[in-house]
Amino acid sequence: MSSITIQKAGIKDLEIIQNLGIQTFSETFAEDNTEEAMKKYLEESFNTAKLTAELNTQDSLFYIAWEEDNPIGYLKVNSGKGQTELQDETSLEIERIYVKKSHHGKKVGQILYDQAVETAQHLRKSYLWLGVWEKNLRALHFYRKNGFVEFDKHIFRLGDEEQTDLMMKKILD
Repeated sequence: MSSITIQKAGIKDLEIIQNLGIQTFSETFAEDNTEEAMKKYLEESFNTAKLTAELNTQDSLFYIAWEEDNPIGYLKVNSGKGQTELQDETSLEIERIYVKKSHHGKKVGQILYDQAVETAQHLRKSYLWLGVWEKNLRALHFYRKNGFVEFDKHIFRLGDEEQTDLMMKKILD
């Protein structure tokens, strides 16, 4: 595997993020959800208007992981009012770390996570937080390995189904 680089993304990268989001979300969750629920979620979450708004949100930052000229994953973090829930000025939310299945186990998620930590430190945040589906054992293991602890739960809607996300946080030094 060649070296991985991380680049901050902007509106010019909308199509790349859109394609990565659809591919990685499908690869990760399609086998555990109905085709109808997946189709609805992907259309609502990764349509051009919604991603344009997200990319133009001042309190949200996107980073793309590249292997040469191939985008292989991305990170979305939110601060302040850009956060999906807590909206604590001292925290940074990791909303998405999405990596192509072909690159699982190759440290891409760790590199994107390290970018989130660096961003939080640069923004002088006290802690990171996120929500992760209780059945996504791979992600839960990853976050626990990186020092996250569960502090609450919330409901995530996928189609008509309600799923439980574990809310996790990590205090930064």
